[in-house]
Amino acid sequence: MTLPFQEGIPENPYYKGRGAQLNPKNKYLRNEYAQEHVEGIDEWWQADVPTQILEEHAKTLVNKVDSPDVGMWYSMNPYQGCEHGCIYCYARNAHQFWGMSAGLDFERKIVVKRNAPELLKKFLDNKNWVSKPISLSGNTDCYQPLERKMFLTRQLLAIALDYKQPIGIITKNSLVLRDKYILQQMAQHNLVCVYVSITTMQEDLRQKMEPRTTTAAQRLKIVKELSDLGIPVGVMTAPMIPGLNDHEMPALLEAAAANGAKFAGYTVVRLNDAVKIIFNDWLYKNFPDRADKVWHQIESLHGGHVNDSDFGRRMRGAGNIADMIRQQFKVHTKRLGLNQERFEFNTSLFERPQVQLKLF
Repeated sequence: MTLPFQEGIPENPYYKGRGAQLNPKNKYLRNEYAQEHVEGIDEWWQADVPTQILEEHAKTLVNKVDSPDVGMWYSMNPYQGCEHGCIYCYARNAHQFWGMSAGLDFERKIVVKRNAPELLKKFLDNKNWVSKPISLSGNTDCYQPLERKMFLTRQLLAIALDYKQPIGIITKNSLVLRDKYILQQMAQHNLVCVYVSITTMQEDLRQKMEPRTTTAAQRLKIVKELSDLGIPVGVMTAPMIPGLNDHEMPALLEAAAANGAKFAGYTVVRLNDAVKIIFNDWLYKNFPDRADKVWHQIESLHGGHVNDSDFGRRMRGAGNIADMIRQQFKVHTKRLGLNQERFEFNTSLFERPQVQLKLF
C-alpha cells in the first residue's frame, strides 16, 4: 500500500542498525535533495554514515512545559537527536527546527549542548526560581550512547544534588546505572524518580523498532538494581502499537513489578507530522504481511487519523482498541500492586550553595 505522501520517494537500501530508512523533506526548508534516477549512480546519496556530533552553544536549557497531559512541569535536554533510532519517536519532528530531517538525520546528526551544566547552574541561581521538578529526557534520551563520553547528564545530576533540585528521568539505556550512587543520594531526600521505557520483549521487534537500544532483559535489570538501591522506579510501556506490541502489556507490567517497579504508565502510538512518513515507510518494509492492518488499527485510535492533537486524548486514544488497552492497563496495574501510591517530589529542600568568597 503506497500512501499519497510516499509517491516520488525512490526505493533505497535498508540500513541495518537504523530505525528510519529515509530522510523526508524538512517542512521548514524550501529545497530538498532528490535522486530521480537511482540506477544512474554507483552509491546511494543517503548511504549510512557514522554519527556526527554537532556542538551547540545554547542560550537556554530548562524549558517550561505547557502541555497539561505529559506529567512534567519543566524539562531539559542536553542532546537534540538520538542514536537510539526509535521509529515512533515524537521528538523526531523537533530536528526540523535545526535545519535537518526528522528521519535518518535525527539518528546520526546529534546536537550536543556542551554548556548545559553552566546553563542549569545559571537557571537555578535565578532568584525568581521556585523549585519544581525538572524532567530529563522530555524530548530525547539523556542516556543515549553519546552520554558515555560526554558526561553531560552526570554533571546535571551532580548540580541538581548540590541544589537539592528534584529531577525526573525517563530512559531506556543501562548507562543510567553508571550514576546510580548520585541517584541514590537524591532518592534519600525524594529528589528523584526514574522511569524505564520498555516497549516489547520480542527481541526481533526491538531490533527493528528501537535498533540501538538495550534489550528488554537488560532494562528489567535496570529496574531491579535501582529498586534494590532504594531509588523510586517505574516503567513506561509506551507506545502501545496495535498489532505489534499491545498484546504484551500484561507480561511487561508483570516483569516490571517482579523486578521492583512501583509505578507504571503507558501511551498509545501517535504519528505526528514527519513521523507519519517515517513510520509508514518502516512498517511496510518490515511487516508487509500485516502493515495494512496495523496502520488501520492506529487510525482507529485517533478517529480515523494516525495523530491527534487533543490534550489527554492524544496520549491514550479513543475507540474500541484504545478502551481495551486502557482496561488492560487498569486491571493489571491493580493486580500487580503498581501505582498504589503517588510519588511526591520533595521541593522543600531546595537551596543555593553558598559560594565562598576569595580572600586577597
